[in-house]
Amino acid sequence: MKYCGIDEAGRGSVMGPMVVGILSTEEDESLVSLGVKDSKKLTPKKREEIYDKLVENYDAYAVEATASEIDTLRKTKSLNEIELDMFAEACEHIQCSFTYVDCPDVNEERFQSLLERKVKGRVVARHKADDYYPVVSGASIVAKVVRDRRIAEISDEFGENIGSGYPSDSVTMDFIEKWIKHNGSAPLNTRCSWEPVRRMMSVSANTKLDDW
Repeated sequence: MKYCGIDEAGRGSVMGPMVVGILSTEEDESLVSLGVKDSKKLTPKKREEIYDKLVENYDAYAVEATASEIDTLRKTKSLNEIELDMFAEACEHIQCSFTYVDCPDVNEERFQSLLERKVKGRVVARHKADDYYPVVSGASIVAKVVRDRRIAEISDEFGENIGSGYPSDSVTMDFIEKWIKHNGSAPLNTRCSWEPVRRMMSVSANTKLDDW
């Protein structure tokens, strides 16, 4: 029986996209033999090695939402709803009779029920599913590698290291803060709806008013 795993990367980041990865398989053994595990527990080099094997030997796909798209969607939807829709979109590209997903909602049953209304087949939504189901671990690697590559592309566009894109990363936050101070606006690929960025923008605006 063909079944799928779904996971995301970049949900809480302040720069770059949120990426949802989906992977399908008919058995777990080959995934385990590849060394598949939660992407956060693998080195970047190992993730890249496994990713190449996954996309070569399995059905794999990634759905992306840019920072600006997330800002627009956040005007009418919660982050959980955005992720739910991205999971459903991923299932349109690779359809399975059974899908395991890493649940972003505190209520697993609620998220599972909502997703089952949008997709074909059964859904199991579980917290830390990438620790329990190799197919979800594989999906997490797909999502993470695609996102890491996008972050690298963004750094290249600026000609400067922007860090990981997460608000816990001082490199990222220093880059955004300096950019706002010099330009009066957030850099491209930044989620302006995120509170840390809104605070920086507010400070910048007040500073300019004080200059008068």
